[in-house]
Amino acid sequence: MARQRAEFTQWLGPVLDALKALDGSGKPREVCDHIAEHCDVPTSILDATLKSGQTRFYNQVHWARQYLVWEGLLDGSTHGVWSLTKSGYEARVDEFDARKIVAKWVKIHAAARKSAIPVTEHADDPASPELEEEEDSAILLEILKKVTPEGFERICARLLRESGFERVTVTGRPKDGGIDGYGVLQINPFVSFRVLFQCKRYKGVVSRAQVGDFRNAMIGRADKGIILTTGSFSSDARAEAEREGAPPVELVDGERLVSMFERARLGVKEKTVYEVDHAFFAGFMGSET
Repeated sequence: MARQRAEFTQWLGPVLDALKALDGSGKPREVCDHIAEHCDVPTSILDATLKSGQTRFYNQVHWARQYLVWEGLLDGSTHGVWSLTKSGYEARVDEFDARKIVAKWVKIHAAARKSAIPVTEHADDPASPELEEEEDSAILLEILKKVTPEGFERICARLLRESGFERVTVTGRPKDGGIDGYGVLQINPFVSFRVLFQCKRYKGVVSRAQVGDFRNAMIGRADKGIILTTGSFSSDARAEAEREGAPPVELVDGERLVSMFERARLGVKEKTVYEVDHAFFAGFMGSET
C-alpha cells in the first residue's frame, strides 16, 4: 500500500491544471515551471536531484504525466509536447482521485506482467519513478559526465554547430571569466547574434552566483550567453538568467542537453521500441486479476 502513496501522485492534478492554463498543451519545462509557481513548490524540492543528476521534481512530474496518459486524460504523443485529450479537458483530479488512478494502473501493470509478460529481475516498476534513471536518456547523460572537461567543451561546440551556429570556437583559455567558447547564430541575412557559452560537466547544481558571474564576463562581448551543464540549475539560478533588464542567459541542463543530442542525432542511433499497451489488455483481464 505504501507504493500507492508514491510522491509523484501529488502532481497528477497540478499537471492537468497547468495544461488547462496553458490552453491545452505545453512543453514539459513549461508545465513544470507553471506547477512550481502556482503550487508554491519549495526551493528545497525544486533543487533536489536524483543520483543521475536529474531533478527529482522534474522526474516526478513526468511520471505523473505518464499515469495521466494511461488514464486517457493526456495525449500519449512523444513529440516533446504534452497535450490534453477531450476527457482531460473535462476532468478534475484531486489527491483522492490521483491515488485511485495510480492504484488502478499499478494493479493493471502487475496483473499483465503476472499473467502474460515475462518479468526480469530489474523490470521497470511503474510505481517507482527513480527507475527512469536506467533509460537510454540517463545512460547518455552518464556518458557525457564521464568525458574529459576539454572533451565536453568540444562536444558542446559540435552540438551548437549541429543546431545552426556558425564560427563556433572553443577558446580553451583558463581564467577567462568562465567563457569556454563563442559562436554566431545567423537569424536571417540581415540579423545575427554573437553568443558566448560556458560548459559545466558535473553532477552538481549551478547556482545563481555562477550564472551572475558568467553574465558579468559576457557583458560587452556578446548579445547572448548559454550555459550548458550535465547537472541542473537551482530555481534562483533560473530566476537570475531571466532577470529583467539584464543580458539574457540561456540555461541548458542535463535533461535538455540529452534531448538536444537526440534531436540532432548526435552520438545516438535511432531504434524502434515497442512498449506493451497495458490499457489495451485491461478489458480482457479476468475479475480475479
